Amino acid sequence: MRTAVFLDRDNTLIDNAGDLADPSLVRLLPGAFGACERLAGAGFTLVVVSNQGVVARGGGSLREVEATNDRVRALLTPPSACRPLAEAFYFCPYHPQGTAERFASEHPWRKPAPGMILAAADELALDLARSWFVGDAERDIRAATAAGIPPPRALLIGPDRPLADLAAAAEHILEQAP
Repeated sequence: MRTAVFLDRDNTLIDNAGDLADPSLVRLLPGAFGACERLAGAGFTLVVVSNQGVVARGGGSLREVEATNDRVRALLTPPSACRPLAEAFYFCPYHPQGTAERFASEHPWRKPAPGMILAAADELALDLARSWFVGDAERDIRAATAAGIPPPRALLIGPDRPLADLAAAAEHILEQAP
């Protein structure tokens, strides 16, 4: 089984001050590409898992979220490569307070539930006990630990935290990796 680094999308990989369903507005955060390149180069499978309640709230469609993820994929593809650094993207369009009736509910994939992580582990043959998670919100950490990623491997990043960004988290992971 392979070892992964699960990544939240918004405010971990890309800058997003709110609901983002417009690919033209996607901007990688400083250091994100290099961090992903280093992690993938060290043999980690990179998997993006993201709540996208924008769909449930009527601020974007499934197609727009997929197009936004496609833009992130493109930005995470090295110039000399034909594949992005992130192997898979999973997202949850549900939100219990949504206005789009089809998506206005709780769902097992919606973080802090572990559904996206468990699905990825099953589909991609990932060893969760040896994997890592990097996110910017407490719900990310709760989802990771509920999925079986040990708490020291679930990393919370942010400007006021010991690990300020994905680059710092990648450095930490690579220092701990065998």
